[in-house]
Amino acid sequence: MTQRLESAMLRAGLDSATLAMRVHVDVKTVNRWLAGRMPHRRTRLQVAEALGETEESLWPSARPDIQAGAPATAEVSAAYAHRADIPNDLWISLLNRATERIDIIGYAYPFVFELLPNASEIVAAKCRAGCVVRLGFADPDCAHVMERDVLEQMGGTLPGRIRNALSMLGPLADTPGCQVGLHATHLYNSVFRFDSEMIVTPYLFRARGYQHTALYLRRHSPHGIFESFSDQFEQIWGTVTPYSRGFANGLTA
Repeated sequence: MTQRLESAMLRAGLDSATLAMRVHVDVKTVNRWLAGRMPHRRTRLQVAEALGETEESLWPSARPDIQAGAPATAEVSAAYAHRADIPNDLWISLLNRATERIDIIGYAYPFVFELLPNASEIVAAKCRAGCVVRLGFADPDCAHVMERDVLEQMGGTLPGRIRNALSMLGPLADTPGCQVGLHATHLYNSVFRFDSEMIVTPYLFRARGYQHTALYLRRHSPHGIFESFSDQFEQIWGTVTPYSRGFANGLTA
């Protein structure tokens, strides 16, 4: 820990006296930290901010909650018996708050574009402001879609639901910063990520999408539940076929 602090001070170009002045302590106190003493929590946060670091990077033992193998239940902000139980206000607030990243992967999720009458335009505006958006839908013509249709007893309607969702993209299909892809993967859950918040719907046998359970997650650790589902998204996204406007016109319901 002392080496981490000393290295951070060197990177920031601060000596003991300057750091002491920045965090309003005596220089002897800083020297005691360099000798191995750990500051109190409030002071650790001040030091981390002054050095442009994080608390856990300077004093890993002070944050056992975000270390590999630590219980990650704190990342579960809420759990719902069914996706349909999630209040629309939560979905809308997640959509409106996102500024950096929106990642969604599922079979078909037209309800996302039905949350607001101008949902597609809102997401397109976020893309123009620098938000990265990736939307993954199931390829309506792949074999996995019909297998899922049979599993969920949808009577052959799933391909049409996907085409309907694709037809609701509006300006997003041509908006820089928004990537739309089609996958042919058997999914075990859908992922809806908005910056450091996420809703995951683990699939239940023979249940429809709105009947699946749902977890509302907030990212606290690079080793937590959030990161596991984020990694799953990345792996599936690596298999998608890019979706173009020309292809879109052929898929609209």
